[in-house]
Amino acid sequence: MTETRRGTAYGVAAYVLWGLFPLYWRLLEPASAVEIVAHRIVWSLLVVLVILAVTRDWAWLRPFSRDRASQWRLTLASVLITGNWCLYIYGVNSGHVVETSLGYFINPLVTVLIGVLVLHERLNRPQWAAVGLGSLAVLVLTVDYGRPPWIALGLAFSFAAYGLLKKQVGVRVGAVASLTVETAVMFLPAVLVLVALQLRGDGHFGTEGPGHALLLASAGVATAIPLLFFAAAASRVPLTVLGLLQYFAPVLQFLTGVLIYQEPMPASRLAGFGLVWAALLVLTVDGLRSRHTRRRATAGADTAAPEVRAPV
Repeated sequence: MTETRRGTAYGVAAYVLWGLFPLYWRLLEPASAVEIVAHRIVWSLLVVLVILAVTRDWAWLRPFSRDRASQWRLTLASVLITGNWCLYIYGVNSGHVVETSLGYFINPLVTVLIGVLVLHERLNRPQWAAVGLGSLAVLVLTVDYGRPPWIALGLAFSFAAYGLLKKQVGVRVGAVASLTVETAVMFLPAVLVLVALQLRGDGHFGTEGPGHALLLASAGVATAIPLLFFAAAASRVPLTVLGLLQYFAPVLQFLTGVLIYQEPMPASRLAGFGLVWAALLVLTVDGLRSRHTRRRATAGADTAAPEVRAPV
C-alpha cells in the first residue's frame, strides 16, 4: 500500500469514527453533557500523556513554554472546544443529532465568513454565493424549526473560532500535543466538576455499574484514537483530500439521526439541508479549482478550501 493510500485510509477511519460518535455518547446516559465532557477531559489528558511518553514527542514543549501569546491562544482555544464538546454532547443526547450534523456542515461556511469579518479577507463570487446559500439555508431552517438552529450555529461558530485561534498559534504544535495542552488547561476544573457532582449525589461514575464506568473512562481513548488517525492522514495525503474526507463525519451524523434515532425530516427541513449541501459544493469546487491553479499544498493557501480540522 502506498503512503497516499495508507493516509487516505487513516483519514477515512478518523472521520468515520467522528461520524459515529453520537452512538457512543448515547451510551453514556444518564450522565449529563457536563459530566461526560469532564470525564472526557480527564481521561483524554491521561491518554495523550502516555502517547507523548511513548513517542517521546516533547520537542514542542520548550518553544511553547517561551511563547506567551501561543499559550494564551491555546488556553482560550481549550475553553472554546470544551464549550463545543458540551454543546455537541447535549445536542446528541437531547435528540438533536441531525442539528449537530448541520453545525459541522456549515462550519466551512462560517470559517469563510470569519475570514472576511476578522481577517479582512476578500471573497470571490463563488465564495459569496456559497455564503449566501448558507445564510438562506439558516433562514429556511429557522422557519422549519420555529427557532434559529442554535445548536448548529453554536457548534459552527465555536469550532470556527477555535480553528482561528489554533491557526494563530506561533509555535508549531501537533494534534496530540495540542490536545495535551487543551485538556491540561481544563483538567482541574473538570476534576472539580466531577468531585462536586459525586458529593451532591448527581455523579454517575460507578453508580450505573462497572460497564458504564468503563465507558466513561474510555472517553479518553475514544478521543485520542481518531485524532491519531487524523494526524497520520495529514502527514501523508494532500489537504484537498482531507478537505473532502471531512464531510464523512457530518454525513454519518445526519444518517444516524434520521435512520437510527428516527428524528423527523420534513420536506422544509430537507430543503434547508439541500441549500447547505449546494453551498458546500460551490465552496469545494471553487477551492479545488483554485488549489489546482495555484499548485499550493499549504492549509492556509486559499480561503476557499474547506478548513481541515478534528470536528469533535
